[in-house]
Amino acid sequence: MPKRILGYCDEISVVPGGRLNVMVSCYDGLDSYSHELVRLIHGDLNPAGPGFKSEQVRSVASAQHDGRKQETYAGSYAVVPLMDSVQLSRAFTVQAVVWPTTPDKGRQALVSRVAADGSRGFVLGIGDDGCLFIELNGKGSSSTITSGKPLVARHWYSVAARFDSDGGDVTLVQSPFVDLGGEDAAIAHQSGVSFEDADGPLLFAGQNAGEHNGAVVADCHFNGKIERPRLSSGALSDVELVRLGEVTPSLTDSRVVGAWDFSQKVSGLEIVDVSPNDHHGHLVNLPTRAMKGVNWTGECMSWSSKPEQYGAIHFHDDDLYDAGWRIDFSVDVPADLKSGVYAVHLLGEDAEDYVPFIVRPSPGAATADIVLVMPTTSYLAYANEHMPTDAPLAQLLTDQVLPLQEEDMFLAEHRELGGSTYDTHSDGSGICYSSRLRPVLNMRPKYANWLGGSGSALWQFNADLHITDWLEAKGFTFDVITDEDLHRDGATALAPYRAALTGTHPEYTSERMRDAYAAHLARGGRLMYLGGNGFYWRTSYSDELPGVIEVRKGEGGIRAWAAEPGEYYNSFTGEYSGLWRRSGRPPQQLVGVGFVAQGFDVSSHYVRRDGSRHPRAEFIFEGIADDEPIGDFGLVGGGAAGLELDRADALLGTPPHSLVLASSEGHTDVYMVVLEEILINSPGLTGSQNPLVSSDLVFFETPSGGAVFSTGSIAYSGSLSHNDYDNNVSKLTENVLNRFASPEPFTFPGMDSWPGPT
Repeated sequence: MPKRILGYCDEISVVPGGRLNVMVSCYDGLDSYSHELVRLIHGDLNPAGPGFKSEQVRSVASAQHDGRKQETYAGSYAVVPLMDSVQLSRAFTVQAVVWPTTPDKGRQALVSRVAADGSRGFVLGIGDDGCLFIELNGKGSSSTITSGKPLVARHWYSVAARFDSDGGDVTLVQSPFVDLGGEDAAIAHQSGVSFEDADGPLLFAGQNAGEHNGAVVADCHFNGKIERPRLSSGALSDVELVRLGEVTPSLTDSRVVGAWDFSQKVSGLEIVDVSPNDHHGHLVNLPTRAMKGVNWTGECMSWSSKPEQYGAIHFHDDDLYDAGWRIDFSVDVPADLKSGVYAVHLLGEDAEDYVPFIVRPSPGAATADIVLVMPTTSYLAYANEHMPTDAPLAQLLTDQVLPLQEEDMFLAEHRELGGSTYDTHSDGSGICYSSRLRPVLNMRPKYANWLGGSGSALWQFNADLHITDWLEAKGFTFDVITDEDLHRDGATALAPYRAALTGTHPEYTSERMRDAYAAHLARGGRLMYLGGNGFYWRTSYSDELPGVIEVRKGEGGIRAWAAEPGEYYNSFTGEYSGLWRRSGRPPQQLVGVGFVAQGFDVSSHYVRRDGSRHPRAEFIFEGIADDEPIGDFGLVGGGAAGLELDRADALLGTPPHSLVLASSEGHTDVYMVVLEEILINSPGLTGSQNPLVSSDLVFFETPSGGAVFSTGSIAYSGSLSHNDYDNNVSKLTENVLNRFASPEPFTFPGMDSWPGPT
């Protein structure tokens, strides 16, 4: 169906009896639609599998609604709601330090205070010719003074403009911080200019374009960094400009209106005015903070240690935090609704959309001994990725021509819906924030991710519905929570349960989440890691801003972009981001296996190892013949071992008493060893040549009576439904889960029972 309707919820999980607000936008003339509430069981349309499964929640009445298109205003900027007493018509000086990234992209506002219709006020910006300009409007005229010298991308400049009504004198200064081929500062001057100040806010990195839903909307967005913006109600001298523009400015001049220090309150949206006037402001659409400034020396890599060297904010014309749509209707979740994966199903004419969410149990009201943790942090990391249409590399990774779906084409045409942490901004810098407060088109049932060459839905959300479908088919009672719940509640989220199950790709993990899993195991809980490439990127949530994650991808790992040196620490928390392995906590320490290889053509199978014949593993292989290949079938590439593979490694922390039960074999040369395993690039790194290209099934017990079972493969759960759920992957997983849900504690083995994770 064409994408003519989209929606999102204000929450990603809700308790029974709670309420969800739903925002909807209709396209291409769709003027009405209906909604119903459904429980999602299986979202994969692959004809070789069980097919799409959902159940309508009959206790929630369907309803009809009038359709409307809702606008999304992407692009970040800052708003300072100046007091009406600030008047600049007699004289003013505006200045800043800037680092433009796309000076040739067209008109971009750096600092502005202008009426929405452009009739009054000023704009200091970059013109269509790439040169700095100051535009002054008022009294029926408009004057533009330009530097005449295009700015060079990714170089620091001091920029300033001053106006004095006596003679209408205007001076514009554009001065690079380093020698750019012998060019001196560009200085332009003009007299006889008329100017009338505008009421309203001061903006950084944008120009006032009116209001939407009661908030200021900007256009003429700037791409690049801004540092130390200053505004004065007088025409400052050159010496006064320098003093006010320092890191610690001279604020004795009563003409100073505001001096903003972006190195303060980095974790949130407030920008701080350090002048006595307290003209504080706020950021819109979450530009990137904790950015090194012009004075960064390289002696310190953490913004929290040397905040004075991190006084810049990087703005982008495609930033998006909250789409800001108006609520169309609310859903009251029945108080008796069981925990699970649900969706608001929107349907109008020939169009539909599913808006998924999780019903988690109320506090203290767990309904099972088993809990499935949906890896919503990873969903956000991949939210609205543009690899199908933007990345030619994707075809090399998959060794196939990629199928494109309506969702992919819609995202390509509607860039205002934002990208993923696998995309780059329009200026080439990496996207490090991702929010759920917008439609996320690739977190939908029936969507086949770009890795699904045959049309199978095998990545992220629909791959995880392979697990919910199997749990339902096997009659297990289970609760469902999200990563966000786990991050918020920590160990208490897992406390009611004996067995916790991950999804197929819990790649992005916060410290609170990782600690919660560790605490669960420490108290005797059991953990089934049913995926691959898990616990890989150290990710932060904001304590101030709901529904958004942050990850800085630097110094290693499989990644689509690399953070700039000195910008590896997350702004939300001050944590060193990147791989958990770089923080001394590789996934092998938690679940026994860690990421080692990836390939996206076909999947393979496992062959049993000696560890599977150890008495401690007898329960796992009950009913499975000794010589059976494990998982030489499945919906994901035709096998249980595929896409991204994890293996045991004692050097990285796999417990010494771990049993390597089985290992995959026969991977193609599309599979390659991951970068962090390579010290020297050399031939022999592909599936048919390198023994590291393998996935391990691993089991081990904990001293407190708990245990861990890890599959080491994203494709594993795609094999569960084969042959109407009667197969050795299903049987093995059922054996493990039955034992993990049992109250009988595991016995920590003695030294004589430690074969070692060979």
